[in-house]
Amino acid sequence: MAVLTASRKAPKYVLASVLSLIFLLPFYIMLRNALMTRQQVGSPDWSWLPDPLSWVNFGDLFADASVPMAHSLWNSFLVAGITAPVGTLFGSMAGYALARINVPGRRVVFTYVLVTLMIPQSVTFVPTFVVVGSMGGVNTEWGIIAPNLFSAFTVILFRNFYLRFPAEIEEAGRLDGLGYLGVYRRLVLPNSGSMIASLGALMFIESWNAFLWPLVIGQDPSSWTAQIALSTFLTAQSVNLPALFAGALVTIAPLVAMFLVAQRFIVRGIAASGLKE
Repeated sequence: MAVLTASRKAPKYVLASVLSLIFLLPFYIMLRNALMTRQQVGSPDWSWLPDPLSWVNFGDLFADASVPMAHSLWNSFLVAGITAPVGTLFGSMAGYALARINVPGRRVVFTYVLVTLMIPQSVTFVPTFVVVGSMGGVNTEWGIIAPNLFSAFTVILFRNFYLRFPAEIEEAGRLDGLGYLGVYRRLVLPNSGSMIASLGALMFIESWNAFLWPLVIGQDPSSWTAQIALSTFLTAQSVNLPALFAGALVTIAPLVAMFLVAQRFIVRGIAASGLKE
């Protein structure tokens, strides 16, 4: 019986192993090319690992005075580290209000929030730049952060989550004399850990990978994020593939670490949000 069960599961394991190898292939190519010289990267001869390994590429990455890679990584940490928790908190507050506070026009407001998901980013890009620029946000970190603090996607998922939140917990809080803010702060928010962790991780990844908006706002190298710094290694005038792959490897390391830590919460939080009214 055990042999029969194992034989039935074997194709699934083989398929999962093959898909895992395909998923890991880009990371292997990235690591391999990051340890090569320019001549080895452009060589037609294939090698599984370069000989010798050019670890100096990582040192050169941070030693290049024209590309402030270390400062760009700090800017990315700053932008994503502020956008993720603050944006998640705003989304949680808005989602709770739309789900639990029964005021006239609540459904109209939710409809407007939902409609914003259907508007292409290119439509609001220029007006947003004009507003941020008129407030002095060009070449500043807050100019990159501020427009991304509100996410309609986050609000909708939080709303669906709070629609399923046990009403008995809130009623117990109101019996103790708590208002909407007290119930939210003392009862609802502490019991939303998985949802907050999952959406916070997703917002961190989205902010970290953002390219177009930081490129337009961060025109000075002092306000570049890691993605902008990486783009300087691939231009019409020059191509530095070893530095590009080394920089990409350094840049994705925090995201891989975050995903490995938060993957349980991401799946659990999205499942808890629900997909229907």
